[in-house]
Amino acid sequence: MAASLGAVVVSTRDPRELAGFYARLLGWVVVDSSPEWVRLRDPARERPGLSFQREAGDVAPDWPARGGGVPVQAHLDVLVDDLDAEQRRAVALGASVEEHQPNPGVRVLRDPHGHLFCLFLPGA
Repeated sequence: MAASLGAVVVSTRDPRELAGFYARLLGWVVVDSSPEWVRLRDPARERPGLSFQREAGDVAPDWPARGGGVPVQAHLDVLVDDLDAEQRRAVALGASVEEHQPNPGVRVLRDPHGHLFCLFLPGA
């Protein structure tokens, strides 16, 4: 069997709360849940999934990098058809929009726990 991506795992102070945000944002479902771990998946397929693990010391990254803070190590890119509508929806779910926006076809946001994610249009 060739290797394939099974899931992306995000550390957070509250896995259930953050998984709830992404479940609503993506329309995905919770398939495994405990106080320490939550796994989401697209209802149409098993993998790849998105999981959240408890990390009590989780700190939001410093972006753009200013030095001295926690650097961004990864972020999620979410493909959308309408940047403005999906940004409004993400904000209504608890996201915040970053001041620095480096590309007109991409919107950089933070989830309710401060992790970066991008909404982007096809071809951006």
